[in-house]
Amino acid sequence: MEIRKARADDAAHLVRFINMAADDLPLHFWRKSVGPDGDPWALGRERAVRATGNFSYSNAWLAETDGAVAACLLGYAAETEPGPIAPDMPPIFVPLLELEALAPGSWYLNVLASYPEFRGKGLGSALLAQAEIIAAAAGHDSISLIAADTHLDALRLYTARGYRQIASRPIIRDDWEVAAQEWRLFTKPVGKG
Repeated sequence: MEIRKARADDAAHLVRFINMAADDLPLHFWRKSVGPDGDPWALGRERAVRATGNFSYSNAWLAETDGAVAACLLGYAAETEPGPIAPDMPPIFVPLLELEALAPGSWYLNVLASYPEFRGKGLGSALLAQAEIIAAAAGHDSISLIAADTHLDALRLYTARGYRQIASRPIIRDDWEVAAQEWRLFTKPVGKG
């Protein structure tokens, strides 16, 4: 296994991992954004190929196994002083933003996902270890992440790696079809590099 920085030409993989990690919420949002005649995956790829922005390839690392992309880590610095949530923010995102604001200044691990055929092979643990290196090198003293209550394997992994749940919020579905009931915020202290 090798972990490498993502590149712009990895956008097709990145949008699949981003969507997997959030139970199709990104695809749901992209569909609403492009309308019935647009291509939601193309919108996701456009966001991923940008050099800036939270979902940019520049914030992602990929794990490869035998040269095949297998898993993804995407994260960035959380705001040190989160402001109020915009009044026009779609309600579906409000619980996530509320939770993110509870871990100011952390390194926010937004996406940790692997393709199904590569699960159970230690890639998640390796990427979490990479996240700690990245966060410490950037001067953060903690990592934060949000997971859905239905991601049982991920929740076990986070707990085993020392993450502690500090808050939760009910999921607002609107017209998004998802089995999960709540978002859970986890944090873990890390040493500064």
